[in-house]
Amino acid sequence: MKLRMIRPKFVRLMPDRIENGILYISIPFSTAIHKCACGCGEEVVTPIKPTDWTLTWNGEAVSLTPSIGNWGISCQSHYWITDNKIVWSRKWNLRQIETGRSFDRNVKASYYGETRVPTHETRQQASDTDSTEPQ
Repeated sequence: MKLRMIRPKFVRLMPDRIENGILYISIPFSTAIHKCACGCGEEVVTPIKPTDWTLTWNGEAVSLTPSIGNWGISCQSHYWITDNKIVWSRKWNLRQIETGRSFDRNVKASYYGETRVPTHETRQQASDTDSTEPQ
């Protein structure tokens, strides 16, 4: 069953058992983990780093950006976590996934001082006007 909400739980270390509907957040280890919101049961790890995900917490609710695209697991679900809500997005096709991965590699290379530089056009190609993106 697809989730519509997720609850943040701040922890130092990740628990052995990850429960559905909880986003475990470890500030000391700059990582968040949750079970995929589609209900498939797979664990989804989101590193909180300048080149990966950004976590926002307003004292009650959390948001993670960018979207979570589970391209490496069979469900390939795609969603945003915005103010504790799961905002479902459309699935990406193989071309969009590869373009997005290329963009991510370029962002990391640029951040860590390598030669590849990401372009807005590369990210836009991956998105292909994803109209469900939260504003």
